[in-house]
Amino acid sequence: MVLPIYIYGQPVLRKIAEDITPDYPELKQLVADMWETLAESDGIGLAAPQIGRAIRLVVIDLDALSEDMPEYKGFRQVYINPHILERDDTKTDSSEEGCLSLPAIHEKVVRPTRIHVKWMDEDFQEHDEWVEGYLARVMQHEFDHLDGHMFVDRISPLRRQLIKAKLKALTVGRYRCSYKTKPVKR
Repeated sequence: MVLPIYIYGQPVLRKIAEDITPDYPELKQLVADMWETLAESDGIGLAAPQIGRAIRLVVIDLDALSEDMPEYKGFRQVYINPHILERDDTKTDSSEEGCLSLPAIHEKVVRPTRIHVKWMDEDFQEHDEWVEGYLARVMQHEFDHLDGHMFVDRISPLRRQLIKAKLKALTVGRYRCSYKTKPVKR
């Protein structure tokens, strides 16, 4: 089932998400719904707070990028209870980011190119690894959602001031996008 994407201004997007256990109600169906929602919205990543759930659950699908980045051919991963343990700040990269919860807003964000993460897969098997490159950027973006942050929190104060009117428009429901959304109630 395609779920609505919660838009900037929704309180759940600013909450710190909780870890879940294998007995989380209807987890398999929720993951399936997140995959369907992600596909319908043409995104590459989706965090549970973006569908109104303050839990530590993320899906990432980089297969669509495999023509330009062949290393991501077939890459689809579920991340349960992910946490960034360490950021290697010795090398950073500035790239444009967008977000399903911030339709039509894109800004350059500086992030470390290498991170140390701990997470569980769908079988609740634990993984502890260093991740580099584009996947590290996507993980940081998505995992930020689990800590109540959004990419616009990571841009300069000047850039944030310049997009202030666009952000305000989102909070009052003035935006257009091609996927199902849940705007802030007025």
